[in-house]
Amino acid sequence: MTDAQSFYGRWARVYDWVANAPGVASWRDRTADSLALAPGDTVVEMGCGTGANVPALRERVGPAGRVVGVDVTREMLDRARERPARTGGAVHYVQADAARPPVRAADAVLATFVAGIFEAPEAAVDAWCDSVGPGGRVALLNFQRSPSTLATPLNLAFEGFVRLSAPGTRLSRRSHASAFERRVRAARERLTERTVARRYETMAGGFVGLLSGTVA
Repeated sequence: MTDAQSFYGRWARVYDWVANAPGVASWRDRTADSLALAPGDTVVEMGCGTGANVPALRERVGPAGRVVGVDVTREMLDRARERPARTGGAVHYVQADAARPPVRAADAVLATFVAGIFEAPEAAVDAWCDSVGPGGRVALLNFQRSPSTLATPLNLAFEGFVRLSAPGTRLSRRSHASAFERRVRAARERLTERTVARRYETMAGGFVGLLSGTVA
């Protein structure tokens, strides 16, 4: 078991609670809308965690569509399977590394709050774009520090959030918020290179950014 699997396995129930905190549902709806899904589509969520996005995705692809959740942590997937709204005939969960997904020929790929944890985010985005091919839609939703001057106190808290929410960071003296944002920026830059018809929007006062595009 990797450090990441052990870390996220221990925190699966807490992550499930955070994923369903008040206000987060609107982010998920806007993110699902950015994929421009149609009934019958196949959508894959990379790093699906406890499956909080599944209901929104399943609603858009309908009974003829398919939702595939990929996550490396068994406890996260077990938690997802416990929720009736996140299971069913159109929903499938796969335990695998989201940076090297064993999935092809999807219509759309979603990655929420995961791009910043990969050591090679560009390679992960390439794999996601290759999973859908030309004409497929890819969306990245990530936390970030807000550019608003009014958000300065919360930006200071962002460092603590990153330390608590990722494996191997709490005892380090380095600024993990800066490293996290560099990885997110690298993922966004690669998605920009690989896509057209892009759209970028922010939510939660600038603390959440959503980039989506159609693979060229």
